[in-house]
Amino acid sequence: MEAFVRHRGRCLLLDRANVDTDAIIPARFLKKIDRVGFGELLFMDVKQKDGVPVPDFPLNRPEAEGATILVARQNFGCGSSREHAVWAISQWGFRAVVAPQGGTSPGFADIFRNNSYKNGFLPVEVSETFADRLFAAGGGEVTVDLEKRTVTAHLPDGDVTETFPVPDGARRMLLEGLDEIGLSLHHVEAITAYEQARWEPGVMQV
Repeated sequence: MEAFVRHRGRCLLLDRANVDTDAIIPARFLKKIDRVGFGELLFMDVKQKDGVPVPDFPLNRPEAEGATILVARQNFGCGSSREHAVWAISQWGFRAVVAPQGGTSPGFADIFRNNSYKNGFLPVEVSETFADRLFAAGGGEVTVDLEKRTVTAHLPDGDVTETFPVPDGARRMLLEGLDEIGLSLHHVEAITAYEQARWEPGVMQV
């Protein structure tokens, strides 16, 4: 996987809460055998109607071209647990998605968050105030610094920076471009020593 250390990019605003995984990638596309080609299917049933693009949907607007950070509202990625949702967003060209925690609603559904980490994609949970300023400014550029755990919105009236939560294990995987197997292999000597200590010729200790 591609490592994520620091990324600055233009954001695309999706002013919707509770965006579920069926909207992100419709269920009929889950039958694809390989893991490529999902980017073009992102928001397929929302960005078009009867095969005609919906002009005001964010992915169809000119500013979508080259945007690498998606900004949405609370509870992004809710619904079913399909990993394909993360594949579609990252294959479209996004490196991270920003969503605010507000009230009792998290920024991201737990399963979507975990699927993101496992696939080298970064969910960035911010405050409602931070997200509101981005939406009020009509977008702009955002810098996500995983080393420092900070996200900075570069706004016309100045920069705004917040810290964001990310588990240590997930952070290491992203920084080093590892999947869970790769992370486990960092401990191969300890794993081997444990297995040898539990093993006698012809007998597996339990």
